[in-house]
Amino acid sequence: MSGTLYLLPNLISEGTLGAAIPPLVLERVRSVRVFFVEAAKTARATLKLYGHPGPIANLAITEIGHDPDPASVDAWLAPVLAGEDAAVLSESGCPGIADPGAQIVARAQELGVRVVPWVGPSSILMTLMASGLDGQRFRFTGYLPVHADERREAVKGLEAASRASETQLFIETPYRNGAMLSTLLETLHPETRLCVATDVTGASESIRTLTVRAWKALPEDARTLPKLPTVFALLARPSAAPPRYAPDAAGKTSQKTVKTLKTAGSKPKKPFHASKPKTPARGNPKARR
Repeated sequence: MSGTLYLLPNLISEGTLGAAIPPLVLERVRSVRVFFVEAAKTARATLKLYGHPGPIANLAITEIGHDPDPASVDAWLAPVLAGEDAAVLSESGCPGIADPGAQIVARAQELGVRVVPWVGPSSILMTLMASGLDGQRFRFTGYLPVHADERREAVKGLEAASRASETQLFIETPYRNGAMLSTLLETLHPETRLCVATDVTGASESIRTLTVRAWKALPEDARTLPKLPTVFALLARPSAAPPRYAPDAAGKTSQKTVKTLKTAGSKPKKPFHASKPKTPARGNPKARR
């Protein structure tokens, strides 16, 4: 019988162990001895922080990288297929979400290995929760282009997509937070709602949602973002549909209304009259379709 592959979250802000990782997760991870990680050095520090009895140096810790080849993944999962439990440990947040680990999980699923996600912090989901934006339909894009013109076009594309009531979330390297916010305020429609979530779960946590117009009205110091991990989310107002006008009591639409509808790119509604349906001609095959 194969072992279990656990998905072990990591802190997204220092000093938050007691609040971010449930005690049951810490208890269970201490029995695991095989780990798949991004960076071995920081993984060892995390496991020590989590109270793993170790010795840490004797644990099987494998760096998986961002695009492991299938042969390597199969070799890594061999101990799990032989009955050993293992865990994918994220560098920050939840494994497999804006984070390496998906390839190992996918292969484990193909091989019939039991996969168990453990509870932990996710800055993406926590931003969505606190933003007040649409939580029924949303998309995470990751990083936007670095070049200013390409970034501006990407922002326009996200705003257009959000008009279908789909919240758009993305992140930026902390030292470029200021440049990203400037691009957003210059590019987005004044009534588009923008959430900026900085240092989620941390001591300097700030999650604020305003219209672009309101963001621009803030003092400059209130729009200065610290160089800390930040998630951005936006949602534009839905596209306005052209007005629809019903015919009057006589079944007619005024010339003024017709002109208004043509200008808006719509057509006046035709009056509804109940009538007996026509019987298709017997000799016409097309009429019977």
